[in-house]
Amino acid sequence: MIVNEIFYSLQGEGKLAGAPSAFVRLAGCPLRCRWCDTKYAWPAEAGRDYGIEELREKLLQWPTRYIVITGGEPMAAEGLGTLTHALAEARMHITIETSGIRYIGDLSCDLMSISPKLSNSTPTEPGPAAEHERQRLNLPAMQQLIDRYDYQIKFVVDSPADLDEIAGCLQQLKNIDPYKIFLMPQAQTRAELIEKSQMLAPYCLQAGFALSPRLQVMLWESERGK
Repeated sequence: MIVNEIFYSLQGEGKLAGAPSAFVRLAGCPLRCRWCDTKYAWPAEAGRDYGIEELREKLLQWPTRYIVITGGEPMAAEGLGTLTHALAEARMHITIETSGIRYIGDLSCDLMSISPKLSNSTPTEPGPAAEHERQRLNLPAMQQLIDRYDYQIKFVVDSPADLDEIAGCLQQLKNIDPYKIFLMPQAQTRAELIEKSQMLAPYCLQAGFALSPRLQVMLWESERGK
């Protein structure tokens, strides 16, 4: 499978924030989120081909049991099931970070980390915008992921206007555990992170949702490989 990068860092978001984790970023993503901080992983050929055993050895070199498969969009990568089963044999805790646009039902996955893309993600260029809008939200696939796997749902919030859209999205899903919902500020810098976290905090208190940190922004301002 084509791997964009492999690195060791702290999980930045969600319920495992702060956990030392080995990350594998798979290449290729059909979406074009305007605020994406890993655009270098969009092309399907943006990396090099790894065999499953070689990749497993790379990921097992660090002192952690937490593995994070990210992208790109991992659910679009060939061989994802084989990789997760190989890691599960080594008794690793596997998180898959996905936009939720595709469903695969035979994965070894301890935490399906779903980040639905709101309209705030749509690029401004007409061509990419149309294709992005067509694909960015697949509620049937997301429901299948929720029903099949232990999950968390992370929404990227850019402004207060996004909150009604989040409520509308959740109303269309069934059997949602509100304690598995996280709101994250859309931010590229520490200053922006603090400002938008302060904006989000009152809503999280009102709705009962968790405010997710974004340690990769706070510590390293989304530096690559961190």
